[in-house]
Amino acid sequence: MNGLIPDLEKLIGKMEFARMLSGPHDTRNALLSINAGAGGTEAQDWADMVLRMYLRYCERKGFKTEFTDYQPADEAGIKSATFTVTGDYAYGYLKAEIGIHRLVRISPYDASARRHTSFCSVFVFPELDDSIEIDIEEKDLKVDTFRASGAGGQHINKTDSAIRITHIPTGIIVACQNERSQHKNRATALKQLKARLYEQEMRKKEEEAATFSEDKKEISCGSQIRSYVLHPYRMVKDHRTGQETGNTDAVLDGELDPFVEAYLLSGK
Repeated sequence: MNGLIPDLEKLIGKMEFARMLSGPHDTRNALLSINAGAGGTEAQDWADMVLRMYLRYCERKGFKTEFTDYQPADEAGIKSATFTVTGDYAYGYLKAEIGIHRLVRISPYDASARRHTSFCSVFVFPELDDSIEIDIEEKDLKVDTFRASGAGGQHINKTDSAIRITHIPTGIIVACQNERSQHKNRATALKQLKARLYEQEMRKKEEEAATFSEDKKEISCGSQIRSYVLHPYRMVKDHRTGQETGNTDAVLDGELDPFVEAYLLSGK
């Protein structure tokens, strides 16, 4: 009988995994975008810390990452960054991270050593293939070119090969500076736009469906999902699931599985 326990545990683990990652796009690659909130250098430094956290998480999971856009800040940190994540169930795992991430710490940029609260937003989109049709009309696009710069483009040539596309009806902005040619950057940026438009449409449908539910959940990328407190005590807490740990260094070094799995198992 005891010999069956490991087999049963493996079976239960597979069933939980299948339930956690059973969404229509969970098996796909992902696009992950980080944007610094208001607060200048402090928020931009926090966005850079979050970027490093996700790059380390992806490394731990065996995912491949590649920058498509990187906007360094003037003094420290980043204004924004977008990168692709390639690997099995990349979107399925990373969708748990969509939302606002809050940091509380003694600011290294404050001469008076005061405590600061900083925010940054994280958006994750599934990478779509050509079998999913999203209608994008040329007249709805504003296309700008600029020179690639920063970690995502420092090796690129010095011509204006980078592309920024604004989708006028929705205000969605995407950019790519990773490729050497303007044509390839445009194709990658359009792929990002397609993914974001699809995700926006899916969220609209979810919101419409939720209005018919008595216990509907708030569906918002703008809700604070997790706090990272480094002063006066050390704790990372997920406000959706209650998952928490005092090992803040490990979390900021990419040890996110307990938080991701708790969220996915909660079915929220």
